[in-house]
Amino acid sequence: MEAILSALNESQLEAVKKIDDPVLILAGAGSGKTKTITSRLAYLIGVVGIDPANTLTLTFTNKAANEMRERALSILKSANLKVVYPPLLCTFHKFGLLFLKFNINRLGRKNNFIVIDGDDKKRILKSFEIEMPTSMVSNEISYYKNSFLTPELAKEQAEGKQYEIIASLYERYETYLLQNNLVDFDDLLTLTYKILDTDEELCEATSRRYQYIMVDEYQDTNDLQYRLLRKLCYTHSNICVVGDDDQSIYGWRGANIKNILEFSQMFDNTTVIKLEYNYRSTDEILRVANDLIEHNRSRLGKVLKSTKGKGKEVQFMESSDENQEASAVALRVKKLIDGGVNPREIAILYRINALSRSLEEGLNRVRIPFKMVGGVKFYERAEIKDLISYLRIIINPHDDFSLLRIINRPKRGLGKVTIDKIVHLANDAKLSMYDFMRKNMEIIKEITSKKSYEKLVEFLEGIENIMSINSSYDLIEELERAFGIRQYYKELPDSIDRILNIDEFFGLFRDYIKQNPEATIDMFLNEIALQSEQDQIDGESINIMSVHASKGLEFEHLFVIGLEEGFFPLIGESNDIEEERRLGYVAVTRAKKELTLSCSASRFYKGKRTDLTKSRFLNEAGICGGGLIIEKSSEFKKGDLVKHKIFGIGRVTEVTKIKKESKLSINFGGSKRDILSTFVEKI
Repeated sequence: MEAILSALNESQLEAVKKIDDPVLILAGAGSGKTKTITSRLAYLIGVVGIDPANTLTLTFTNKAANEMRERALSILKSANLKVVYPPLLCTFHKFGLLFLKFNINRLGRKNNFIVIDGDDKKRILKSFEIEMPTSMVSNEISYYKNSFLTPELAKEQAEGKQYEIIASLYERYETYLLQNNLVDFDDLLTLTYKILDTDEELCEATSRRYQYIMVDEYQDTNDLQYRLLRKLCYTHSNICVVGDDDQSIYGWRGANIKNILEFSQMFDNTTVIKLEYNYRSTDEILRVANDLIEHNRSRLGKVLKSTKGKGKEVQFMESSDENQEASAVALRVKKLIDGGVNPREIAILYRINALSRSLEEGLNRVRIPFKMVGGVKFYERAEIKDLISYLRIIINPHDDFSLLRIINRPKRGLGKVTIDKIVHLANDAKLSMYDFMRKNMEIIKEITSKKSYEKLVEFLEGIENIMSINSSYDLIEELERAFGIRQYYKELPDSIDRILNIDEFFGLFRDYIKQNPEATIDMFLNEIALQSEQDQIDGESINIMSVHASKGLEFEHLFVIGLEEGFFPLIGESNDIEEERRLGYVAVTRAKKELTLSCSASRFYKGKRTDLTKSRFLNEAGICGGGLIIEKSSEFKKGDLVKHKIFGIGRVTEVTKIKKESKLSINFGGSKRDILSTFVEKI
């Protein structure tokens, strides 16, 4: 065990040996976080002598849990320490499942319940024959549950007809789960918390059992998970959380960065340990990462230091448009592969999925095989397939395959039974579905509701109207006006990405017609069919993916494209610029050896070609001038007005440098306090 501990650096060793009271381990990217957690668990069991049954380590994925368990047991084995049974190391939801199996009876429910997944949940909601998108209703119900809103409260707080309907569906859904003894993914935590919150004796017993708690990726926890951890710490404060506030990138799905930023205030006597030595990237790459993230105000503050040496300078690429960018990146990738680099060690990242279209085509042209990680290729995305199906129907209305895809998209109130009847009747009459419906509207009227019948008539008339348009360039606009495809996808939870994909496709279509004035729709469809075909390309693949999908991965050679205002950072009412900057930090720190950052002077944006400005992140990271820039949080001077979350607004009267931080003397309306600069923001 001594040999294992001697392999840790000073900060890692401190984190391993600090076992009592709250501990916050701020683990920078590539700083050996997993090694530290597993060594700490092995130290608790093998050196301190803590019973494995009294430990609980919580993670966010089964993969991470399994890896940590194996590594911790391997450390104990190598130290000749026998463990009769392994420590409990699992996801939050697995813990909830184990807890409910023993305790759900306290809610008057049977413990032979069945856990349903997301698809099961959507199928149940679909059985209620709802008009609005199932995904939207499903997500809203998850939001209600994680916010501790009962169906009754959701009904009371519903604003507007749409949310009144969702609240009613929530009530029906909950009744269905109870009647069938089902538990959904959200229930695993909400019901666990409910039991612990209402049964003090059980809460105390559970807390006494798990005397030493560790939580991985703490920056990704939500309000419910925080509350659950408070219950588990009911009788003690031996909680160690590991995370990186600079890598908190899931605010859009409920993660609350305040859980890590304010951990020291939430748990008394907290020890904060920073892991700042990076074992992944070179000095040059980390300089860019450190310079960029220093512009965020809401952070605890740390500086990554490389153990790899200086390395190559970070490369910067400028292109006139997305096609030139894709070609330039593809050629650089080809040069790397031709030079002997393993394709698996090369990755290209982008902030929004719509940017993958030109990239995919650029790689295909140079015949570079690629694998899309955690995503779907541009022409395989549902919204793009819908648009292609609409265009195919306009060329050939007798294409039943395409018609079946779009007949109820957007929703026209047609159930599967009704559609199956139309298919069956059309087959019997030896007609295409389109022909059958046009010639037998009276029959259609009998087998559909009045509303669905009217929608179908509108659909068929819309197809015919578009077929009569002479100008291909105007066709795409008429298609949207007639069928509202953008509007349909706008109502779905992941609408931002989907709308950007639709706009990219519309822009691509218009650009193709501009470049080829005599072109027909079928020529356009044939062209994109060829561009999206990758089956003929053999060999090992490079990786392309969104920045979100890259979290936790690392590559020798990394390209980040689309660094323009509006694309990265993505700007909008629902976007937090500090979370966007954290995304930039995550992207940069995936690179081990070589990093290339790329921007384009123009792209298709909202369906038309638009001139763009360089991302502010390029400026902030010291790559080039231009773009917007925000003052670094450490740059405070006497006279600055600042805001503190507890003391309110005050004026800086003195600035004192303490290592890499600043201590500020601040006058809060007569009350003077000394506070570190990372805990205030400039007004």
